[in-house]
Formats: sequence, structure tokens, C-alpha cells
Amino acid sequence: MTQDELKKLVGIESAKYVKNGDIVGLGTGSTAYFMVEELGRRMKEEGLEITGVTTSNATTKQATELGIPLKSIDEVSHVDILIDGADEISSDFQGTKGGGAALLFEKIVASYANEIIWIVDESKMVEKLGAFPLPIEVIRYGCEQLFHLFDKKGYQPTFRINNEEKLVTDDGNYIIDLHIPTINNPIEFAKELDTYVGVVEHGLFTNMVNRVIVGSEHGVKTIEVR
Repeated sequence: MTQDELKKLVGIESAKYVKNGDIVGLGTGSTAYFMVEELGRRMKEEGLEITGVTTSNATTKQATELGIPLKSIDEVSHVDILIDGADEISSDFQGTKGGGAALLFEKIVASYANEIIWIVDESKMVEKLGAFPLPIEVIRYGCEQLFHLFDKKGYQPTFRINNEEKLVTDDGNYIIDLHIPTINNPIEFAKELDTYVGVVEHGLFTNMVNRVIVGSEHGVKTIEVR
């Protein structure tokens, strides 16, 4: 199977966990895309009724085109279930997210979700985080100072670039990607990153996921985490 076929498999499988009347956090990225498409199909063909809370402008556009009713995170009391992709998941189920530059909105929605499902192909399952660059969303003012700070600490920072300019997130910020081969203690590193003034959010999602759905050539495997 191709990687896209694996992503479609897990996207369709994850949508089975959405129940009638749920407030659903709709993730962002190439794998979450298939989940949103499947929810649109279930609404049309099965009469599923849900309310979506999106995590990016791209997902908002997709969900709107599918006719999924939407509310912002500030218009709901909670999110019943959030389904999203991940860039890496370690053996103890810590995650790195933000490859699609939506980490801030993704973490906000995740913070109010009763249940979180991550959907990935097997290439995203690793022993320790680090091979995938760690995204740090930063405000523009002082971003070069943060860049130099990360450089001095040996984190090998690079600005995320789009069309030869610094990429601008949906919230109007920049992203600095840290290239750290191995993150041995993501929980402690997350605490460190939280202390830096100008850091809006980072891509370490620690102790958050309840269920991981993994696609491989052997089929789909669901892992219950907590």
C-alpha cells in the first residue's frame, strides 16, 4: 500500500468512534483530511449529526465544503472527541505535532477534549522523539533573539520557510523548527520551552492521547493508551 492508502485506512477507521451528537475536534494534515472526508460521507449517507471544531483554516474550508456544521472552541463547553494526526509518537506515547503549522490551534482544541485519538501510518511510530524537527510557534517580535538563544543551546534552529519568506501561521506567528536528534525527556523539555518569553506554543504533546490508530501493510491496529 502507498502511504496515502494507509492514511485513508486509519482516517476511515477513526471516524467510526464519532457518535451522533458529538462535538468533534477536526484535526489538520494529510491523514486528518481523510477522517474529515469520512465524517462528511457519514453525515450524507448515514444521517450522522455532529458539530465540528476545527484546528486550522484549511480544515475549516474542507469541513465547510462537506457541509459539516462548525463552531469555534469559544462557542462550545467541551469537545467530545478530537481526531488528529501526529508527526512522531514515541514508545511511551508522547507526541510531536506541528508539521502542518497548526500546532497552536491543535493544542488549544486538545486541551478541552474528553478523548483524543491520533491517526498515523506506521512510519510515525518511533522509540524516542527527535528525528522529526520540533516546531516552536513564536511571535514575530523578538523571534531572532529566540532563534539565537536556541542556536546557543545547540538546538539547531531553522525558520520555517514558505515561498522564500518566513511561514506565517493561521494566528499570524512564525515557526522555528528545532533539529534535535533525540529528545530523551519530552515532558521536561516541554516545561523548559514553556519558560521562554515569545514562545506561543511548542509541538510537544505530552500525556494527552487516549487512543492511537496505526496503519500498516498488515492492516489497521488500534492501541488503547489511557
